[in-house]
Amino acid sequence: MKKTKLFFSIIALVVLVLAACGNNDNKTKKSEENALKTIQKNGELTVGIMGTYAPYNYMNDKKEYDGFDVDIAKELAKRLGVKAKFVAQDFSGLIPGLQKGKFDMLVSQVTITPERQKQIDFTKPYITNEVKVIVKESNTKIKSSDDFKGKTIGVGLGTNDEAYLRNDLMPKVGNFKINTYDDVITTLKDLDAGRIDATINNVYALKPIVEENGYKIKAVGDAIKADKAAVAVKKGNTELVDALNDALAEMKKDGKYKEIFVKWFGEEPPAE
Repeated sequence: MKKTKLFFSIIALVVLVLAACGNNDNKTKKSEENALKTIQKNGELTVGIMGTYAPYNYMNDKKEYDGFDVDIAKELAKRLGVKAKFVAQDFSGLIPGLQKGKFDMLVSQVTITPERQKQIDFTKPYITNEVKVIVKESNTKIKSSDDFKGKTIGVGLGTNDEAYLRNDLMPKVGNFKINTYDDVITTLKDLDAGRIDATINNVYALKPIVEENGYKIKAVGDAIKADKAAVAVKKGNTELVDALNDALAEMKKDGKYKEIFVKWFGEEPPAE
């Protein structure tokens, strides 16, 4: 009789535990689905950016965040009926910060990759960037990424470019040393000073830094890859992703996206 009572007590306990887990899962799911409503209720959208990556996102002379990404984020927030609040973070900390709830979304040239898609959710791409090899003007030995073997290459810490160097390029061309940096300015400073042999980046990102600092560098060879960047949100926030996708589509349809693109890059966006 005691064994029977013990058996049923164990069964009851298991049922309660499973029910509690189910309730927690439902609460988590509900919280993720209601992220958009919470943002709209609060009237504010917290946007994670690097803040040091002109012309995409940077601090201007008025001590305000500015750039292509910033204008895109402001317009998205406006179309959701809220205001954008920007929080700067080293790129390597953006995705962990998003996962912990520090940001509602990232608009900081976050490239879509299969590995990142396991960690966070993305909208449809809002820009495609061609990445090229960058060297000093006096460098005649490196003409493409095929010449990286035995050299020292600088790259942003935690970026898709770093993953590309380690996982795709190095097995192809042979071993080379990788120096990682928290921002593009320091990378180019080391390149100009000869502390690294090359870096990889897109020309849009380098132009304003080169013009301001007078670095003697150049792009060589054809583009080694093309990256599609999108707005990133916490995994499972499907309602927010859908709303952002709708806003992006509206921006492209009514010409606002084109206006922002021309403002920052001096040319019309490429046809999709």
